[in-house]
Parts: sequence; C-alpha cells; structure tokens
Amino acid sequence: MHVGLITGLGPAATIGYYRRLTQVAAERGRRLDLTMVEADIREVLANSLSGRIEAQAEVFAGLLHRLKSAGADFASITAIGPHFCWSETVALSPLPLLSAIAPLDHFCADRGFRRVGLLGTAGAMRSRLFGQMRRTKVLVPDDVETVGTAYQDMAVEGRCDDATRQRLFDAGRAMMVRGADAIALAGTDLMLAFDGRDPGFPVIDALDVHASLLADLATDRRSLSEVV
Repeated sequence: MHVGLITGLGPAATIGYYRRLTQVAAERGRRLDLTMVEADIREVLANSLSGRIEAQAEVFAGLLHRLKSAGADFASITAIGPHFCWSETVALSPLPLLSAIAPLDHFCADRGFRRVGLLGTAGAMRSRLFGQMRRTKVLVPDDVETVGTAYQDMAVEGRCDDATRQRLFDAGRAMMVRGADAIALAGTDLMLAFDGRDPGFPVIDALDVHASLLADLATDRRSLSEVV
C-alpha cells in the first residue's frame, strides 16, 4: 500500500518515521511505497495559537491533494499537535486519513492502562488530545503551559537541552504520583528527550505506535478498512 505522509512538523520526528518505516519494510523483505510532503511547522504553530482552524485545514488539504496525485492510497500527519484541525482536514481530504492519536488510544486501552499521563504541546494536552482519547482516561501536567512551551521549543529547534529534559521528566514523575499507570509521549519529537534514557517511569511513545501501524499498512499486514 502506498503511504502518504505530511512531514516537516519537527525534523526529529520526520527522521524517526522514515527510519522506522524503512527498517520494518527491509526486515519484512518488502519494497516501501512512500511519498512525503513538507509542511511548515512555524505556520502550523501560528495557526494553532491563533485559532485559525479552517486556514490550516486548507493548507493540509493542498498537501493531501499532492499526495493523491503522487499515488498515495491514504495519508497521515506525522505529529499530534496539528490534529487541532483534524475534523476540518478530514472533511477536505481527497484521501482516507489515519489519525496519529486513535492508535495511541487503542494501544493504551488494549494493554490495560487505565489512566495515562500526557506530554506534548499545551493545546494537545489541554484538549486531552483533541477528544480522540475515547477509551483511555488521561492526566495532564499541572503546569500545562510551561511544559507545552518547553516541548514546542524543543521540537522547532530539533534538539533537547538538559534543562528541558529535566522539566519533562519531572512532569512525568508528578503525573505518576497523581495516579498515572504510564506516561504517553504525545508529541512525536519527544524522542529527543527520552530516547536512550530511563526517566524512572513507564513510557508509551506515540510515534512508535503510529509508525508501527503505518508499517503494517505499508507491508499489507493490515488493511485500511480495519483502521480508518
């Protein structure tokens, strides 16, 4: 199946998705049929902060038309924050769209996580991932704005300093104390802070969950009708 991805919404995440998809395809002896188009992370952030939902949906629709012209069978957005205009984008899309949030919700619920703490953009955390966490109860940090800004700055810069990493780890630990069973990295660039490190609590990486499903679709392990 030909996968279409809207990327550019954090350089580290774009690389992470590409690495995981190519690795799985190689392991399964399959040729990866993939087209990526680049969005502008600063434009998306500006539209999100200003509440320009329809405007951003129209931008995504233009990119989705390019993916369709390239032969993609379906498309997905490689970030969670841009789902602030999800329903509006779905309404304009010429392709079936796979959410990056719904797979995380199903993953958590199917593995018995009753309550999950969220780390990501302020908007994503405040909205409980834009209302798409339907099977899983969620917690958010007490200082949503501070944590969200730290994550956002890290994603734009494509690197994580020690102070930002500590702030994110502290926020995760605080939610564990408040009753979370695990912490969901609900921002696809959070790998910059967490990869190769033990924060002292169980972590669920939304990028890994989403990319795994994309890989299954790309290699025909699952059908589109099962997940969209």
